[in-house]
Amino acid sequence: MQDSYDIAIVGAGHAGAQAAICLRQMGFAGSIALIGEEQFPPYERPPLSKEYLAGDKPFERILLRPETFWGERQVDLQLGKRVTAVDPVAKLLTTSGGTQTGYGQLIWATGGTPRMMDCQGSNASNVFAVRTRADVDKIMARLDNTQSVAIIGGGYIGLEAAAVMRKLGKQVTLIEALDRVLSRVAGPSLSAFFEKEHRDHGVDLRTGYIVDHIETDEAGHAVAVRCGNGERIAADMVIVGIGIIAQTGPLIAAGAAGGNGVDVDEFCRTSLPDVYAIGDCAAHANAFANDRVIRLESVQNANDQAKVAASHIMGTAEPYQAVPWFWSNQYDLRLQTVGLSLDYDQELVRGDPASRSFSVIYLRGGKVIALDCVNATKDYVQGRKAVLEGVPLDLTELANPAIPIKEVSHA
Repeated sequence: MQDSYDIAIVGAGHAGAQAAICLRQMGFAGSIALIGEEQFPPYERPPLSKEYLAGDKPFERILLRPETFWGERQVDLQLGKRVTAVDPVAKLLTTSGGTQTGYGQLIWATGGTPRMMDCQGSNASNVFAVRTRADVDKIMARLDNTQSVAIIGGGYIGLEAAAVMRKLGKQVTLIEALDRVLSRVAGPSLSAFFEKEHRDHGVDLRTGYIVDHIETDEAGHAVAVRCGNGERIAADMVIVGIGIIAQTGPLIAAGAAGGNGVDVDEFCRTSLPDVYAIGDCAAHANAFANDRVIRLESVQNANDQAKVAASHIMGTAEPYQAVPWFWSNQYDLRLQTVGLSLDYDQELVRGDPASRSFSVIYLRGGKVIALDCVNATKDYVQGRKAVLEGVPLDLTELANPAIPIKEVSHA
C-alpha cells in the first residue's frame, strides 16, 4: 500500500464503490484508494434486512463486484480502517491505527451509523441494529435460541426485519412510537395497508408506544422491552431500526459546513477544497423535495451522486438532478417508490388496497410529486414520467387503474 493517492475515497459502501467504478469507467488513470471500516469488500446493503437475513442469499451473492475486480481496476482496497481525522491543508487522512494517507482529492462516502436507543439496557448483547454484515451475522447466530423478537421502529428496516422474522417462524412484536408506521416517508393510506399486512401475518404491532427501557437479566441479556405505559413486552432478542446518524465527524471537525450530514453543492462539493461528499451522509438541496436541504438514504442517491462527483473530477460537470426512487420487499409484496412525498397536500389511492396491487399518488398544487406502488410496476414506471413532467393531471382518470398513467389527460 502506498501512503498517498490521487483520489482517496473514504467509505466502501454503495457510494464509495460506485465512485471508484465511475472514475475508472470515465478514464481516470491516477491512483485510487477505497478505505472502509469493515473487513469485507464492498457489498449491497438492502439485502441485509431481506434476503441475507432470511438466508436466501449467501454473502458472495451480495458483493457489489467480485473481490478480484478491484485489483484488476487498480483500486487499492484498504479495509478494516476508520478515518479519524482530515487535514484539508496538508491533505492528509489519519486512521484509527495512527497511519496517515495523503490525497489529491477526497470523496467522503461514509454513510451513517445506526441510531440506537439511549436508555437502560440498550447495550445488552442481544440488542442489534441492521446496518452491516456483522450486525446481521450476530442476529443469525442467535436465531436457533430465539423464539420471540421485539423490533423497535416502524420504518422500512423494522418492517422488513419483522417480515423476515415471521417467515422464520419467530414471534414478533413491533413497537412504533408514532401513531402509524412509515409516518416519516409515506401517507396514512400506505401506513394502514402495511399495518394490516403485518398483523395478518401474525405481527403484534403496537403504534403509539414509547420505549422506556430494556429489561435485562443477571447475565446482562435483554429479556423484555418496557414501555412508558407500563407494558412489558418479553423478548429473546431486540432489533432496533430507528434511523441512522450521518458519519461526518472528522469532516465537520476539519471545518466542513454541515449539521445533519455534510453540506454539498450541486456537484457534491463540500466547503473544503478538493473534498466531495456523496451518499447517505451528504446534505443537498433537492428539487424533488421542494428544494429543501435533505439527506437521501438510498442506493439510487449513492450511485447518482458518485457519478456526479466522478464527472466533476474528470472535468465534465453534471449537476445532481436525479429522480429519487426506493424499494422495499415485505412478504410477497414489492413496494416501489418514485419521487418524494414531502409537503404533499393531496393523497390519491389508485386501485383497491384489498387487492394487494395498488398505488398511492401524492400531489402538491395538483401536480404529481411521488408515487408509492405496491405490486404495481407499470404505475411505478409510468409515474416516474408524471413526477418529472410536473404538470397537473385529471384526478378522476388518475384514480382509475384501468387507465394507464401515461394515458391520463392533463387537467
